[in-house]
Amino acid sequence: MEPSALLEQMQSLLARVEQLTERNRRLHDENRSLRQQHEGLTAERASLLAKNEQARTRVEAMIARLKSLEQNT
Repeated sequence: MEPSALLEQMQSLLARVEQLTERNRRLHDENRSLRQQHEGLTAERASLLAKNEQARTRVEAMIARLKSLEQNT
């Protein structure tokens, strides 16, 4: 193989490695961002579930009071 062809092949390979390195960095950054989003959404979901449970407890208490008032009249 001629030296110029070998040099061209090595340069092509180096360019490909650089492309893959850049893609890897972008994917790593995107993955980190998605993990942060997931953590935030998980926390938000837990908060909403807790609020939902509180609301259900209040509604059940109101229903019980209304039934109690209804029976007393």
